[in-house]
Amino acid sequence: MMTPYDGAGENTSRGEGRAFNVSFEFFPPKTPAMADSLWQTIDRLAPLAPNFISVTYGAGGGTRERTHAVVERILAETKLEPAAHLTCVGATRDEVDAVAARYWRSGVRHIVALRGDPPDGEAAFAPHPHGYDGSVALIAGLRRIGYSEVSAGAYPEPHPDSRGADADLDQLKRKVDAGATRLITQFFFDNDLFLRLRDRLADAGIAVPLVPGILPVTNFAQVVKFSALCGATIPPWMSWRFEGLDDEPATRRLVAAVTAAEQCLSLAREGIDSFHFYTLNRAELTYAICHMLGVRAVSPAGADGN
Repeated sequence: MMTPYDGAGENTSRGEGRAFNVSFEFFPPKTPAMADSLWQTIDRLAPLAPNFISVTYGAGGGTRERTHAVVERILAETKLEPAAHLTCVGATRDEVDAVAARYWRSGVRHIVALRGDPPDGEAAFAPHPHGYDGSVALIAGLRRIGYSEVSAGAYPEPHPDSRGADADLDQLKRKVDAGATRLITQFFFDNDLFLRLRDRLADAGIAVPLVPGILPVTNFAQVVKFSALCGATIPPWMSWRFEGLDDEPATRRLVAAVTAAEQCLSLAREGIDSFHFYTLNRAELTYAICHMLGVRAVSPAGADGN
């Protein structure tokens, strides 16, 4: 049986002797209190030396500015690599290009390119008449601007707008052909779904890294709502595992940490060595899961070999 970490591995990105590469996703805060919480979370997770940290991006102008403010502060105050999310909802091509150029001038070199969800009150995505018509065109535009690292989204289960499995696979191929260098999945709880997607990509000759998106479950009822919106399946065993814990937050956190760590270790036994965590701007669960994976804090002394 594979052990999570035996001390003999090599970090593929930094050479610090750990088994897995991790990245973390955050969302921009809406209030000063939420901002304080976000920066406490970043401070807590930063010593784990993630490959990158991503910051989400909404369709509204205010959200865009908050995203940019978080990214600029990450660049100014930390040694972390930010990956700024960018969508093409409700904006012209020139406006999107201007945002990408602004990120570039700030020092950002990694974009997570997504089509984006329809604005509130709209049932389906409709491209701006003078905008990018979807993620494939956006990715190509980012590569023209000069970005050499562009991550894109992938769905282990059918996207709510899916036209079928073959169409989904073709869309992923178009993203990679346009210049995507990494695919990060929507969260999922059945590892077989991810592994089938990995195998289909390999069979289609799509060779960029496929990174599983991991969502630690802090609030099961909320995850049920999230899953209904994005088409993610919640297995019966998971409902049973969290049953009766609504008023038991401490126990629920323990169950959540073990569940997510089990998911990651099961994927590791299938050769997966990178994980992208949807932190929901909370640190402790993600930190605990990383600890169980063998991803430990890197001290300044350890980093330079003293």
